[in-house]
Amino acid sequence: MTPSLNTDNRSPALTYGAYLALDEVLAAQRPRSDEHDEMLFIVIHQVYELWFKQLLHELAHLQQRLEGGDTPHALHTLRRALTILKVVVAQIDVLETMTPRQFTSFRDRLDAASGFQSAQFRELEVVLGRRDDRAFAHYPDGSPGRERILAAMARPSLYDSFLRYLATQGYPVPTETLNRDVRQPIEATPRVQQVLLTVYTDDGAAAQVAERLVDLDEGLQEWRYRHVMMVRRTIGDKPGTGGSSGADYLRGTLFRPVFADLWAIRSHL
Repeated sequence: MTPSLNTDNRSPALTYGAYLALDEVLAAQRPRSDEHDEMLFIVIHQVYELWFKQLLHELAHLQQRLEGGDTPHALHTLRRALTILKVVVAQIDVLETMTPRQFTSFRDRLDAASGFQSAQFRELEVVLGRRDDRAFAHYPDGSPGRERILAAMARPSLYDSFLRYLATQGYPVPTETLNRDVRQPIEATPRVQQVLLTVYTDDGAAAQVAERLVDLDEGLQEWRYRHVMMVRRTIGDKPGTGGSSGADYLRGTLFRPVFADLWAIRSHL
């Protein structure tokens, strides 16, 4: 005998809104003033944080692919990360539709809130290779942001994973480099640069991975530059919210390559 289906016990079909948790997402914009432009400011920065979350997700996957010697999937993931970064940069165009006077109309409602406090962006910097106490100094002991940044500092950076990838491809990456203390800053070294020159001379798949990492570094620099100019355009040389030094601080982050070895060899190619 065929058992009958009890339709009364079926779960309701999953809806678009439930799957995306839209009730929570669309309730997360809570302006502190009646100014029209504050909504744009909130949405842009919330979207930034979502893209930062996705970039962290993609870079973790990229590191796994690199360390496994999986060139095709590493290149695919790099292309996705680069495309996301272009979207992140392009969002500044939207933010720049807000004039300085429009921003000033609600700026005092931000109190101590500042993009300088983005723990996800600090974590992203650490994943790419940043290693210094200032990356977590502004987060209280035991706070989730501080713990995530410290955990990222204890893991290999993306560049460490790239060097391990080169070793899987048969390149003679120095053993001391592969076994370095990943909690310390990455130092550019002539021996690693010689390996990279060989990679570029071979002009194979490993060279393509290296070039996409240069693209990633350049894209991050483009975002920093556009961010500096947007801040200068909006508030000039005024101090930033949350006590940061505003454009002065941001200018100090420019022209600091993430992957120093990959830039050092450019004049020798």
